Amino acid sequence: MTQTHDDAARSPHGDAAGVPVDEPAQPDRIRRTSDAIRFVASVVGLAAVMLLVSIAQQTTHGLETDIAEGTAHAPRLLLSLATLVSSFGVLAVPIAFGVERVFHKDGTRVAIALLAAAIAFGITVSLDDLVVRAAPGGVLDSLIWGGTETAPVHTDIAPVIAFVTAVGMAGRLRWQAATWALIGLAALTGLTASYASVAALAATYFLGRAIGHGTLYTVGTPNPRPSGRAVVAALERLGLRARRAARLDEPTGDAEEARVYGAVLDPRRRAGDDWDVELRVLDRDQQTAGLPYRAWRLLRLRATTTGRALRSLRRSLEQESLMAYATGAAGARTPRLVATSEVGTEAALLVYEHVPGRRLADVPDSEITDALLTDVWRQFRALQAGRLAHRRLQEGAVLVGADGHAYLTDLRAGEIAAGDLALRLDLAQLLTTLALRAGPERAVGTAAAILGEEALASAVPLLQRVALSRETRTALRHNRDLLTRIREQIVRRKPETAVAPARLERFRPRTIFSVVALSIAAYIVIPQVASLDIGTMASTANWTWVLVALGAAALTYVAAAFMLMGFVPERLPLRRTVLAQLAASFVKLVAPAAVGGVAVNTRYLQRSGMRPGAAVATVGASQLVGLVTHLLLLTLFGFLTGSTSQATQNLAPSRAVVIAVLSLGLLAGLTLTVPRVRREAATRLKSMFSGVVPRLVDVLQSPTKLTTGLGGTLLLTLSFVLCLDASIRAFGGSLPLTSVVVVYLTANAVGSAAPTPGGLGAVEGALTLALTISGLSADTATSAVLLYRLLTLWLPVLPGWGAFAYLQRKEAL
Repeated sequence: MTQTHDDAARSPHGDAAGVPVDEPAQPDRIRRTSDAIRFVASVVGLAAVMLLVSIAQQTTHGLETDIAEGTAHAPRLLLSLATLVSSFGVLAVPIAFGVERVFHKDGTRVAIALLAAAIAFGITVSLDDLVVRAAPGGVLDSLIWGGTETAPVHTDIAPVIAFVTAVGMAGRLRWQAATWALIGLAALTGLTASYASVAALAATYFLGRAIGHGTLYTVGTPNPRPSGRAVVAALERLGLRARRAARLDEPTGDAEEARVYGAVLDPRRRAGDDWDVELRVLDRDQQTAGLPYRAWRLLRLRATTTGRALRSLRRSLEQESLMAYATGAAGARTPRLVATSEVGTEAALLVYEHVPGRRLADVPDSEITDALLTDVWRQFRALQAGRLAHRRLQEGAVLVGADGHAYLTDLRAGEIAAGDLALRLDLAQLLTTLALRAGPERAVGTAAAILGEEALASAVPLLQRVALSRETRTALRHNRDLLTRIREQIVRRKPETAVAPARLERFRPRTIFSVVALSIAAYIVIPQVASLDIGTMASTANWTWVLVALGAAALTYVAAAFMLMGFVPERLPLRRTVLAQLAASFVKLVAPAAVGGVAVNTRYLQRSGMRPGAAVATVGASQLVGLVTHLLLLTLFGFLTGSTSQATQNLAPSRAVVIAVLSLGLLAGLTLTVPRVRREAATRLKSMFSGVVPRLVDVLQSPTKLTTGLGGTLLLTLSFVLCLDASIRAFGGSLPLTSVVVVYLTANAVGSAAPTPGGLGAVEGALTLALTISGLSADTATSAVLLYRLLTLWLPVLPGWGAFAYLQRKEAL
């Protein structure tokens, strides 16, 4: 019979349970990362089944027909016997296992499993009785078999799968084999009896697994981690009898850290009050902690730069043990590994000789001497000579002993027979770790004395944030120029050092952004284009005016470039600035119109050598001038339109609008009389325009820049107005230019305020309504708006993506 944790806590001599262990109380239930990951994986599997049956209905129906024809020749007695065995056994075996668990005082887990089974039963019954009748067809036609009398999921086995998933049968192979064999037999009989299809059975499996893991994660799993007494009992089975023990580490949010205990042995091996041995406990449920992050790193970075994403308990025990023995054999100073053992089925134990001391993170800066740094580098040199990669050379991995010597610890992620890249990555990591505490000059100086300048030079291309650990990258946020200073120190010692960064990434996050943005654009564009009667529009359009509209749309990017260049004291290349505006047309498809362009221009100016604060102020100044110009033009042309055209008088503000505006202004004025609100508003406005006003003053002092900036602003508006006017004329419409200006300015204001990408929906609606009110027919207004948006929003998508990718490749974005 499998040994339980309570059994493990009993010593073969009968007195291990009496050894005092000082440790905080463990929680009764825990939420395991593995349950969340498996829940997500099951949901993805269920979605994949839905997608597969929706696009391969003929294949699924053909498979089911083949199964029906094949089983038609089977002996009826054999099928009846299989149905009887599966119907009885599929419930009897899980119930028997549940009773066995209750007798072993594991009733909480059985109760959680019963809850998961009840949830699964309710969901499957609802699907069978309600969903099929309410929404037959589509995917459901592929899930059911033989009409709506059959079931889209297997009601009999879905609760059993949820129960088995939640109750947990890890390490109990006979129970697992019997349970899943009967579930498979029940699925087979469901196929032969035309009760469920292959797709329905696959959906049933993933649904049951999802409910089981989801219930486990929501309610929490009974804590399977062995207690300190069980750990001491495992220690005694190794021939090491403990007098007392205590947990040394504080429980933290880092779920990847092992539990650490100290123990005093009988007889004593060390004088004084120090512990004789240090016990590291690896819990099975923590082996998946941090898995999403490790998987992301594995996908993003080249394989030689990362370790394994998924590790079993046995694999983790063997890896750390091997690294401990290899590190000692290489001559590097590390606590000696005394013994290893399993603790029941849910944990493993590594027994180290205790070395009194402090982690480097706990050592004050004043005590980090050059002698200590030199000793750290000596231990690192021994690792490198033995071709051992540590992979976690952070402050917690360096122990400063009471004797003043440095010890390398935390070997869980190490690698033997490591390649050159892994060894160089360790060097870059340790350089950064020590530079964070002692400064780049001392870190590089002591390293050069031990490793040599040639070895240090090999680490320069790898001094990148992406190559460092997550904790180190977090620390670098407060010291952003540290890596640059380390490079400078190395290059100063060896001027011929290659400083070009090595390519460590398979792809960058911005590559994913580009792919997602292009996918969203395609998802939005294709339905829009598909809904148009392109043939009718092409046959009725005046292509001369279409070309004029196209030229005006192209001119907007030149105008936007001049608008930005006018507010930058430095000289910007016109061609690259135009490409930046074209790239912004691609970005605004995944961001509101008022956000995408600002972000791209700010990034472009930073890449051009401008400080972040100055770049933000420059873009803010151009946006502020554009806003003021927009309002002035709207007021001016609104007055001219209302004075000269009866057709567009409805565009003038009504009395109700005037009253509403005055009421809002009065309310805002009264609100600002409250001191706290006034201070908050002043603070926000100051932070927003603190750098904008000085930038505007700089522009006003340069007539050339002022002309470029204001000219670009006016040219941008004029280009859009000409594009809209040419689009109207392309379909036989005609409006006074003042009316077109008012329509464009109004719709642009609506689009800038809309939170949709590129003002999608808001601009089209505002333009169509305004043009119709101005006197155009509904068909002409709709066609003109579609052409205008095609030229200014959709057509630039591919060129914009190309410009975006080009500027990224040139590191201009």
